Amino acid sequence: METQDNDQMRTRVRTAYAKVANGAGGCSVGCCGTSGAGSMAMGYSAEELAAAPEGADLGLGCGNPQAIAALRPGDTVLDLGSGGGFDCFLAAKRVGRTGQVIGVDMTAEMVTKARGNARKIEATNVDFRLGEIEHLPVADGSVDVILSNCVINLSPDKSAVFSEAFRVLKAGGRLAISDVVAVKDMPPELAESVEAMTGCVSGSANVADLEDMLRAAGFEEVRIVTKPESGAIIAQCMPGAEDYVASATIEGRKPGGASCCAPSCCS
Repeated sequence: METQDNDQMRTRVRTAYAKVANGAGGCSVGCCGTSGAGSMAMGYSAEELAAAPEGADLGLGCGNPQAIAALRPGDTVLDLGSGGGFDCFLAAKRVGRTGQVIGVDMTAEMVTKARGNARKIEATNVDFRLGEIEHLPVADGSVDVILSNCVINLSPDKSAVFSEAFRVLKAGGRLAISDVVAVKDMPPELAESVEAMTGCVSGSANVADLEDMLRAAGFEEVRIVTKPESGAIIAQCMPGAEDYVASATIEGRKPGGASCCAPSCCS
């Protein structure tokens, strides 16, 4: 029964985001952002927006994982739920020709859109793959950094996401995630709303549960920081939801390898 319920949730999310990829979405889909000014409110700079191909920024994020990723030339980067490829293209510039960026998305329309965007700028170090983030089409121990922007809250099996993330990371590899987390129990009408689920609200887990999942998967140096100021942006999309969820940064490191070089653990 749980497997069937999870598949139904994925189907609803896939359908909603296919509409966004095809230009038929709205503010009720995604994490309350709009492209351009909305992405700047989420922490992106004008230079970053200008660097990505037109159509890559779909305004679906809830933060800027690039700000905590500490990407280096030559890194292999994986973006969970890569959408139109916005964060992938920004990461590709940071890792350079010797690096590689892999974007994974479960919506075929999004993968098609991202591949088209890559062709626009001849991005040869970016690879978009169709797949679920609970079952990543990525080899064991092959990734230096995992990014994700407002996607893991949509997964019905977050523990599986973190286990898969741990599997594909190299020793010493790290997570740099922006997502929505629950800060208070939701009323039934919000928790059971399909719109709130596809809108990155009702599927959110609380910080303590996320920390437990990350540590159970094997991660060290787990750090989750909520951003109360995100309430104003959330309220624009789904009034009332700002009382129950907030944007947050989520970090963790797989043991082994070189010591952490992310800003939050080397200052």
